[in-house]
Amino acid sequence: MPFINQILEHRSLSIVGMEKNTGKTVCLNYVLRRLHDEGTRVAVTSIGIDGERTDQVYGSAKPEIVLYEGMQFITSEKHYLQRQLLSEITFIDSYRTSLGRLVTAKVLCTGKALLSGAATTDKLRRQIAHLAPTTDLTIVDGALSRLSLASPTVTEAMILATGGALSPSIQQIVSKTAFVFDLINLGETGAATKQMLSPIHSGVWYVDTDGQLHDLALQSAFMINSLKGDFLRHCSKVFVAGALNDVFLKYLMAQGKTDVVLVVKDFTKIFVTPEIYRAFCKQGGRVEVLQRSSLIAVTVNPTSPQGYRLYSDDICHALEDRLHIPVYDVMKQ
Repeated sequence: MPFINQILEHRSLSIVGMEKNTGKTVCLNYVLRRLHDEGTRVAVTSIGIDGERTDQVYGSAKPEIVLYEGMQFITSEKHYLQRQLLSEITFIDSYRTSLGRLVTAKVLCTGKALLSGAATTDKLRRQIAHLAPTTDLTIVDGALSRLSLASPTVTEAMILATGGALSPSIQQIVSKTAFVFDLINLGETGAATKQMLSPIHSGVWYVDTDGQLHDLALQSAFMINSLKGDFLRHCSKVFVAGALNDVFLKYLMAQGKTDVVLVVKDFTKIFVTPEIYRAFCKQGGRVEVLQRSSLIAVTVNPTSPQGYRLYSDDICHALEDRLHIPVYDVMKQ
């Protein structure tokens, strides 16, 4: 899979699954093996728990994470004691999770390990910065429910894993994956707007037709229906510093004002349903981001933990036709 060369252009990478059992760990193992062969200094951690032998829901066997000599890894005290490799502890963090303190260690002899890292993106950012002087690349393993780790403010690049676990219908898999793919690839707003809005971390704001910034005094987009007055008449762009939701899009559509450009920090701040989002766009609405994510690859696991298996070539071709990028079957390759 040729996307390894693209990974080497970045300092941090997240591997995000659309659902459990979409081949995320298989993809991680492939990437780790290839990077080891390239001589890349790698550190790896997780925002959940990864590397378990058995799926806790379906009871099926799962691939374990293989770490190679020279790599660094971060995991909880509990899972560090369960490692199946020889390693040297380099740092013990005072930060505690439900599984104990976080341990940073260097692999001395290739083996397997369970990864369970930080629970917040702020902590992940600090860990990546701490590892930067001694690594070429930090990889964070995660899940779609923790999509925030794929924010460009946390990791520079991402891989999206999808597949048969989403649905037995290829059409449904393509539809669900394409929606997330489209959000990841939203265009960045202009340089002047980015400079104006980047320092803002909360609330809802708008830029008028003269380019002036105004605070709507709303704590979140959920409170838009309580707003008095018609600010939209003089509005060119609306900035939602927090989460963008269906309530906000419905408000704009109800006002008949969908030619206003919506700006969010990045795609991980968008929590809207495909139906409402597409209705908004169909009426002329547009969403931009302050910072766009770098999607390295889309990978597929055609098998489902429920027992069915889709034809690999069919699902890959269907996704490629919709996404217009190569799609890789990590289980096959």
